[in-house]
Amino acid sequence: MAETFSDIGRIEAIDQLYRLSAYSPVSGLAYASPKRGRITTAARMYLEGIDFNLVYFPLKHLGYKCVVGVVGELYAALARPKLLNVVLGISAKLDFRQVKELWMGITVAAKEHGVEAVNLDLQPSNNGLFISVVSTGETSLITEKRRLAAKSKDLICVSGSLGAAYLGLQVLERGAREFQEKGTQPEMGQYKMLVGSYLRPELESSVVSRLEDVEIYPSYGYFVTRGLSDALKRLGRDSGLGVKVYADKIPFEGNSFALGKELNMDPISAAMNGGDDNRLLFVVPILHLEKFRREFQTFDVIGHLAQPEAGEVLVTPEGVEFPVKAQGWPENSSE
Repeated sequence: MAETFSDIGRIEAIDQLYRLSAYSPVSGLAYASPKRGRITTAARMYLEGIDFNLVYFPLKHLGYKCVVGVVGELYAALARPKLLNVVLGISAKLDFRQVKELWMGITVAAKEHGVEAVNLDLQPSNNGLFISVVSTGETSLITEKRRLAAKSKDLICVSGSLGAAYLGLQVLERGAREFQEKGTQPEMGQYKMLVGSYLRPELESSVVSRLEDVEIYPSYGYFVTRGLSDALKRLGRDSGLGVKVYADKIPFEGNSFALGKELNMDPISAAMNGGDDNRLLFVVPILHLEKFRREFQTFDVIGHLAQPEAGEVLVTPEGVEFPVKAQGWPENSSE
């Protein structure tokens, strides 16, 4: 019987394809430039009906978010964005005014994040709007050389609340259903911050410069877009070490638990598996703990690396350890 993607998972499928080639899995394409630095490329495709719903997603916010989604991958690699290549697949239902709104969001985000040049191409689409974004950035040679190998007890830090974007999406989906059924505009003021986390994620553009200024060089960096669990699984795979995260250290937006109760949804599950948070996760040497806390107060320390036999685990306040599971990963991926 032929294997299906549901049988083996997305990550194992990718790994099997890599094993058929001369290449190895990487977090973004990169090559070393002997004269300048390490050049890194990040790419993402956004598809209408899968990644966004135009019923409630303002086009300007959508364009902005698409850029954040790729430059965040560069920041995780300690690279500064330099170039941006955008391809828009436009369906007949969008007019030129709407395309201009989308483009405005893209260019505003590009400017905020120091992108030097943007290339744009437009293509017709029969299946709704699609947005392809590719960004190229550069890591300085000094930063690349000063990154140390990760060790057990090094700190796992994230740049803001987790699970908020997924919960915000649930508010928007609920509002869309109410509008369709009752014809009334839903009230979302109470959950404005959660909705904003999904529609227009914010990302500090100076994070790489600030790390270099205080001479803190994370050994690993990830951009959390598919839930915290996915990032932790990648960290365990890439480092060869165990990963421990503490449930009571995970940062949440203020109304997350109130909304979770309304929706009968655990905010911790939203943080671990919800996705779309657009947060940075860095592994920081434990010797830099006090300096990191002082200089990066928007980051939270949520866990640490451990011995390899620990695997990737979520630790409850009672000290119980649960193996981390993530969509797209085989059940035995930490063994």
